[in-house]
Amino acid sequence: MLDHLALQCADVDAAADFYIRVFAPCGLREAMRFGAVVGLSGPDGFPKLWLGPIEGAGNRPVHLALTAPSRQAVDDVFAAAQASGTEILHEPRVWPEYHQGYYGVFFRDPDGNNVEAVHHTFSA
Repeated sequence: MLDHLALQCADVDAAADFYIRVFAPCGLREAMRFGAVVGLSGPDGFPKLWLGPIEGAGNRPVHLALTAPSRQAVDDVFAAAQASGTEILHEPRVWPEYHQGYYGVFFRDPDGNNVEAVHHTFSA
C-alpha cells in the first residue's frame, strides 16, 4: 500500500544524516539525490523516504504515495480525484526521471497534502 513518503526539512543534509545514523540498524541508507532532495532506502535499495527543502512559509504539506496495482488503477484514481473536485497537480503520465516504468498521478487531499497513486512497471 505505502509506496513512499516525503517530508519537508529545514536542513535536508542534517535530516538525512540523522535518519541514516539513527536507522542504520534497519539498513537505512542514501539511495539517490535529485538536486536538494534525498531519497533514502532500506536494504532493497528502493527509495521510500524522501527528504526535501521546505516549500514556502506556513503550511508544510506531506507527500504520500500509494502503490497502484496497474496503470488503469492510476487512471481510475485520477478520475475519482477529478470527480471529487480536488486540485490536480499532475495528470497521469510516465515519469522517466524516476525510472522508465514510473506511472503516476498527483493531486491535493482535503488538507492540502500532495497525494500520489503510482504504478511501477519494471522490464527485464
